[in-house]
Amino acid sequence: MTTTITPSPFIGPGSPLDARQQAVVERVSAAEHASIVALPTDHPLDPKRRARDEATLPELVAQPERIRETLAANDDVLDELADLLARTAPDRVFITGAGDSLAVAIAARQAFEQMTGVPCEPVQSLDLAYYLAPIVTDRSVVIALSSSGETTRTVEAALVAQHVGALTVAITNTAGSTLDQESERTLLLRATRVGWPTQSSTTALALLLDLATRVGERLGRPGADSLRAALATVPDRMAEVIADVTPQLTVIAERERASRAFLFSGAGPSWGSAIIGAAKVKECTPDRAEAIQVEEFHHYNSLKADEPIWIVAPEGPSVPRAVHTASEAKRFGGRVYVVTTSGVDAFDAVADAVVVLPAVPEPISPLLTVLPVQLTGYLVAMAQFAAAEAAEAAHRD
Repeated sequence: MTTTITPSPFIGPGSPLDARQQAVVERVSAAEHASIVALPTDHPLDPKRRARDEATLPELVAQPERIRETLAANDDVLDELADLLARTAPDRVFITGAGDSLAVAIAARQAFEQMTGVPCEPVQSLDLAYYLAPIVTDRSVVIALSSSGETTRTVEAALVAQHVGALTVAITNTAGSTLDQESERTLLLRATRVGWPTQSSTTALALLLDLATRVGERLGRPGADSLRAALATVPDRMAEVIADVTPQLTVIAERERASRAFLFSGAGPSWGSAIIGAAKVKECTPDRAEAIQVEEFHHYNSLKADEPIWIVAPEGPSVPRAVHTASEAKRFGGRVYVVTTSGVDAFDAVADAVVVLPAVPEPISPLLTVLPVQLTGYLVAMAQFAAAEAAEAAHRD
């Protein structure tokens, strides 16, 4: 007997969605599967992966300008949303997505909670759609992130929120996409995505941080004005960081190109940057990469001898535990690379290398800390391609 498996429990009898919404889910499921099948192989010289890797750098470098464009283009909608959130006092804000979008939600949480004064939950879109739907109310706000606007589980999460009357806000790069059409409000990214995701992540994060600070100003939250002023300087600082850290990271990438397992660690908003760092290595290279929270590192034998770890720890309360993480990683025989901010010298005695960034308030720091980890994936991949080409040439000779 053949069992038919539907792509979603929201399709068929018993679905909480109506027939129109179920048809939407079926359509986006089919399209998403086709994009997954088209991913590159793990061949060391796969031309499809190489082309996408090479397209990543110019997009990465252009992130400051894309952020400026995105914030300017959405200024009116951001003001309207900030007025609405300040006036209605939602019971909870859910920021939902998958992949880098979830990492962005995690990175934005601290700022959103400080500025709005209500719980903000970064939630994997499958969990929100299938497990947490009962706690979404008509007083909730669901902000759904998807660059394509067609990510199946994220669309489902928005439809669930729509079904109960919650305010739905799409953040997407694609006007007219399913997520755009199914949401009450849309913030549109000005991002290109020929390479692996970079701009679509940082522009979305900038929108969330900007929205949070606008709400904070309207509610009179302590520090809202200064946080907003600091956020305005970040695009210029991002451009400086990219130029400053690339030479140091190129040396590190060459050192680590033969590694086959990469670990990234962080806490608080930096946990989002760590997740994106692991994602860039997995996308750009054929290697394994994982992200682990700073505290969780200490509850397992998380790092093996001769493996690298990148610890993202700007100035903030997680630094002492992150220093302990670095010390333990060295005890395990690993190599330790730290991304931190100026004024933090506690890692100098334990890390193999410290990448120092300008100091900014921790809630907006992921816009800077994400840059070295994005570059790491790209630079490791380029070092691997060069080594594979040299090996192939030597074999021919």
